[in-house]
Amino acid sequence: MKQTLRSRKFQGWGALATATALLTALLIPTAQAESYSLPGAPTNVTSYIGARGVVVKWTPATNVTPEVRGYVVSAGAGSCPVYVPAQNHSVVTMPVVVGQPAGTPTVQAVNAYGFSKPGTSKQSFTTAQLSSVASSSNRSVQILQFSDFHGAIETGNSFGTSLFVPNFAADRAAAAATFTVASGDNIGAAPPISTEFEELPTIESMNLMKVDASSFGNHEHDRSLAHVQKVIGASDFEWVVANYPAASLAALKSGNKSAKPFTIINRGGIKLGIVGANTPETIEQVFPGNLDYIDAFGKKATIEIDPGVVGINKSIADAKDAGAELVVVVIHQGWTENSDGVAKGLFNSLSAQIKGAAAIYGGHSHQTFSTLIPTLSRGQAPVLLGQVRNSGVEYTRSQICIKNNKIVGTSLQHVLKAAAPTINTGVVSTITTQDATAAALVKKYKDQLTGKLDVKIGSVSGLFPRGGTPAVERSGENPMGIYIADLLRAKYKTDFAISNGGGIRDTFPAKTYIPANTALVRTGTGPLDVTLGDALTVYPFGNQVATTVVTGTNLWAALENGVGGNYPNDGRFPQISGFKFSFDASKPLGSRIVTVTKNDGTPIAKDNTEYTLTTLDFIIYGGDGYLNVFSPAKAKVKGALLDVFVEALKADMAAGKVTQVPALDGRVKKVG
Repeated sequence: MKQTLRSRKFQGWGALATATALLTALLIPTAQAESYSLPGAPTNVTSYIGARGVVVKWTPATNVTPEVRGYVVSAGAGSCPVYVPAQNHSVVTMPVVVGQPAGTPTVQAVNAYGFSKPGTSKQSFTTAQLSSVASSSNRSVQILQFSDFHGAIETGNSFGTSLFVPNFAADRAAAAATFTVASGDNIGAAPPISTEFEELPTIESMNLMKVDASSFGNHEHDRSLAHVQKVIGASDFEWVVANYPAASLAALKSGNKSAKPFTIINRGGIKLGIVGANTPETIEQVFPGNLDYIDAFGKKATIEIDPGVVGINKSIADAKDAGAELVVVVIHQGWTENSDGVAKGLFNSLSAQIKGAAAIYGGHSHQTFSTLIPTLSRGQAPVLLGQVRNSGVEYTRSQICIKNNKIVGTSLQHVLKAAAPTINTGVVSTITTQDATAAALVKKYKDQLTGKLDVKIGSVSGLFPRGGTPAVERSGENPMGIYIADLLRAKYKTDFAISNGGGIRDTFPAKTYIPANTALVRTGTGPLDVTLGDALTVYPFGNQVATTVVTGTNLWAALENGVGGNYPNDGRFPQISGFKFSFDASKPLGSRIVTVTKNDGTPIAKDNTEYTLTTLDFIIYGGDGYLNVFSPAKAKVKGALLDVFVEALKADMAAGKVTQVPALDGRVKKVG
């Protein structure tokens, strides 16, 4: 196979001191650095109807490190939030929009690590009370956003299509100018209910959810460009990507539908510009050839993805020139961690360079995150950043307040599926009754799979974990990684085996696969029943297993790549068998590997000694950045990874054995 991937290097831009913002105790992560903390909630919050709006007063939060730099005053969906710098007095008049629903004011402190819990006013206000001070010069925009949906259209751990539809409808009822956006990876790495039908059930679901626009993520390119074109043709919403060149955009079309750098949606008296961007890591994270197309001259070309913000900033300006009153950006880049008083990740670094956006929404790293970042213009409200976890377990509900044609404040709420019965905005409770039309759509596809995929293939001693902050399979040795790597090495009798942590897409049994057979044991301490549907959900990519050779020098290089990138949230992290290694993530990229030894402790030198290796075709040919480290010319494809996985489970079941969840054994150690 011809090698088409090119390595990419990413430069750090100096992450801003920004942080996680969440509105309830359920939604606030713990700061990772012991010397830093989120602020406490403001106290003694009172409010009353004033001459020009709702007057809100509070006692400031006790200062912490990093110091409190401002306060956000809001009243939930459909309200007009306002930002107050910390140096100002702890009182503000919150604007009221015409038709604003009833609500209760809240105040949150924000520092470099995020937002406090809300301090809630003792006073609430009816629609009639608010209408007495409403002004047409005040306007509110509501943005509903999700990311990394990955085809999780079934309602269970995920909202699923049948709960997203009514929740979004209820949110829209609170604010006429409501827009719905996605930050990419809507499809790909999905459960069988999406992948077995070319991902079209997910696109049909997004149509029912009335999505307005989505950016591309790397997983939109898991299949060929012909498939992307089919997806575009099936979408009732716009696909936006500003960091693909014009020639690449020209290839992303179907009939009269095509991808664009931006779109403008006119709703509720607001013209909103939506700009999109994808991660340049896509070129490393999809199979070689998936980004290839035939250009206007009949020649083979490859989609280029700009790692910077030139195209994004140009599209923001172009959208405003075309009439957009404000612009939001959906970018498939992620927050990684808060440490040393700084919010870190390519999402943060790029957002610091984006100019002219009111809000920027990320994805890709499967983490809950939100913050405000300051602007250079005096008196201008900070820019809102927001991001959600994957697989439809939450979405963001943002409010942007415009007063006299100027943005004066923004607020954001993470709405969790797990917290659905307890979340209440003061206007609409999160809906727990499924939409019948959406449920029928999901059932139509589910019924076609049940007989094939609900077949039991084994029992496991407990749940194989996946995810977390950071994701366990992307930051260290992981039970499923150990199981698969040991299985591959034993089956093909090679010295070593390597797989990528990002290839593990769910727990096992899978949270996003819901068998129709309720007799299957899915929860508890074990044993737990697993099905073919679970296996397809955990490993959805159709990868082939291959054997090859690797030198000691290239093994070290492969491991450096595995602990590089965006560690600890990168899918390239190596899950291994037949050897051990240690690494120090505090060291510069390319020099993080400390030791590499065989299982008996014999050092593996950086030399030309060759070892046999079992891995995946995706990795051999340079996927996830494993470029020029293995030997494609000596590779021998052995069969599908899924087949090897399923056969091993069935063999245990036939022998009357429960497949054991492997214990971590120290084959991978993080030091320093």
